Order: sequence, then C-alpha cells, then structure tokens
Amino acid sequence: MIVTVTPNPSIDRTVTLTTPLTRGAVHRVTSVTTEAGGKGVNVARALTSAGVDAIALLPAPAADPLIAALHVAAVPFRCVSTDEPVRTNLTITEHDGTTTKLNEPGAAMDAPTVDALTQSVVAAAESASWVLLSGSLPPGMPDGWYADVVAMLAAFGCRVAVDTSDRPLTALVESFDRAAPDLIKPNAEELASVLGFSPLALEAAVAQGDPEPVVSAARRLIDRGVGAVLATLGSAGAVLVDDEGSWFATPPPITPRSTVGAGDAALAGYIRAQVAGAAPPQRLQMAVAYGSAAAALPGSAQPGPADLDLDAVHVLHLAPTNPPPTRK
Repeated sequence: MIVTVTPNPSIDRTVTLTTPLTRGAVHRVTSVTTEAGGKGVNVARALTSAGVDAIALLPAPAADPLIAALHVAAVPFRCVSTDEPVRTNLTITEHDGTTTKLNEPGAAMDAPTVDALTQSVVAAAESASWVLLSGSLPPGMPDGWYADVVAMLAAFGCRVAVDTSDRPLTALVESFDRAAPDLIKPNAEELASVLGFSPLALEAAVAQGDPEPVVSAARRLIDRGVGAVLATLGSAGAVLVDDEGSWFATPPPITPRSTVGAGDAALAGYIRAQVAGAAPPQRLQMAVAYGSAAAALPGSAQPGPADLDLDAVHVLHLAPTNPPPTRK
C-alpha cells in the first residue's frame, strides 16, 4: 500500500485560452476542467490508474466538493474532518502550454486538527510500503511538520518520500540529522535554494545539456543522509542521485498542454517502478515518462500506462564533477 499525504488539498480548476494571457485584458475561455487536486492526491490518482494500491490521506469537510471529486476519480481516500472548505486553485493554460497558477493559501488548521492528521499518518504507516508527504502546508501548520512526521516514521518499516518547497523544505533539510527521508523530489530552483546555490546557474547548466551541477548539489543531500534525490528539470528531463550512482534522463518530444501535476506524475512513476522491483535507472526512466505524459495532457490530468512512451526516454549514467556555483 502506498499512502499519500496532502495536508493542503485543493479543487484544481483549469481554464484554457487560445490566445496569450495579457494582463488587464478580457479573455475568452475555450474549456474548463475541475479535478481533485493537491500533490499527494495527484500521485494517488496516477498510481491508482496503474493498478497500484494507493490511498490519499487528507483533511477536508465530509461534504466538501473535493470528496465528491475523489469519488468520481475512483481514488481511495481517508479524510480527517475539518470545518473549513478546501481551497480552489486556478490554472490558466495558454495554447503553447504556458501555465499560470493562482493558488489559494488553504484553510487554517488548528492544533487539534494538526494532531489528528499526524496520528492518521502514523496509523496508516503501519501497513504502508511508502508514505509520500506532498505539497504546501496550510496556515496553522508549523513549517517543521514534515520533518517531525519523517522522524516519527523512522520507527516503521515503510519508506518515506517528501515533495515540498519553500519554508517546509528548508525546515526538513535543516532536520536531516533526525529526519532524513528515503527520497525527496525537488526541482532545480528548490534544490538550489535549500543549499544556498544559484538557481539561475543550475537552470542554465541544465538548459545547456549539462546536468553535472544538479548532480553535485543532490550529492550533498545524499551525504547528509537522504536516500535518493529525484530532481525534476521540466522539459530538460530529470536527475536521480542515490548511493549507487547518478543518472540523467531526457524526455520524449511532446506538445505541452499543461505542466500542472507533471512533477507529481514523475514521483508516481518513480514509486510505481520501485515497488515493481526496478533498478534506479529504470525508476528514473519511468518517472520521466510519467512527467512528460502529464505535461501533454490538459489541466491536472494524470497519465495512465497507455499514455507512456518509455522507449523514448533516454537514461545516461553520470558521475559528479564540479561543485555547483554558490549564490552571489
């Protein structure tokens, strides 16, 4: 069983334009989709469609529209009851795949609700092979909540993955001495920010086909106790670094429609391959195939096995060389 935890779930509303988004202008929307969202929910959707046992754990009112959307998506879930409605995130997608997101902060959580969610995660971990902690934290949750949960789960036999950003990611990295997860999934900007490197330098290197600075940055996290780093690099592909080595995978050519949920799909692909017994290079290959397939779909739709083009994902073995540039 894969347990995904989404402390700040959402209803994802996506509108599609045929013309470029112009500030202050009036636009005609050509299509609208509404789906159950939040990073962990997206991962559960992708895994469920591939036949992998997964359950989404999240806070929400019992009658919230998100609950109905989860039923429609046929995603198994457990809900920690709250009073405030789940947030709605708006995504604007242009004809060339350019994506603009407007994310609400989410409903505030009081201490009893935070504690109830924590205890639900611990209870679910007893029968889980993986626990995935994903997304932003809503108002009222301490920045160190992910780090605290990772430390609690160290007593269980499950693996733990974390996909977050900003202050929760910083708090996690600062707690690696007691709470180093088995996997983290940053993008290039997030990886750079928590290590004090230049995000622009990392992104420029990747754009030029040089993943070595990303590998070197990820290696520093491995040296601090993390089991593996899956660094997603957008249209450039992804890097995987663990104790066994480093790999870089490039995606197949696609026509991008929406990047929303592509990173979540990549994480789902990695987990799907890992639980099937795949070696690290094949896990990376599956991750990039999933991420690319998601970017070719509208809204926050998650790909199924039929959407993948595994053979078109090329994986190269790498070795770290020069350290990444420091921030100036």
